[in-house]
Amino acid sequence: MKSYMSKTFLPKTKDIQHAWHLVDVEGKTLGRMATQVALLLRGKGKTEFTPHVDAGDHVVVINAAKVAVTGKKLTDKEYQTYSGYPGGQKIFILGDMLKKKPEEVIRRAVKGMLPKGILGRRMMKRLLVYKSNEHPHQAQKPVGLKAS
Repeated sequence: MKSYMSKTFLPKTKDIQHAWHLVDVEGKTLGRMATQVALLLRGKGKTEFTPHVDAGDHVVVINAAKVAVTGKKLTDKEYQTYSGYPGGQKIFILGDMLKKKPEEVIRRAVKGMLPKGILGRRMMKRLLVYKSNEHPHQAQKPVGLKAS
């Protein structure tokens, strides 16, 4: 090997520091907010980003019930689940889900933007979504972030 060639730095899992971010989504558009949260969970803004390493941060999302959507999505956008049994398909409308489980709407939007497989599932564990502005993570001192 020639002496002028340098080796590529690959961060180890034990060397990565996971910061905490607080995102207030009140009045913010669902998709635009979800892309910013996915980038934080993935760690793409960090200099040591590597696609196969989990280098992302913890993200606390508050005011999930007050997220905004555009157009006719409140009545037209559908979420589907299927249990695998005959007659086990359920379809939910976005407007109803925002009333019953607004946390699930945010989780599904962000999950679709993360890698599939064990890496994406590990990143999703660091996403914490709350319906109102109350959350139990004050001790971690999350840094406020403006979602657009």
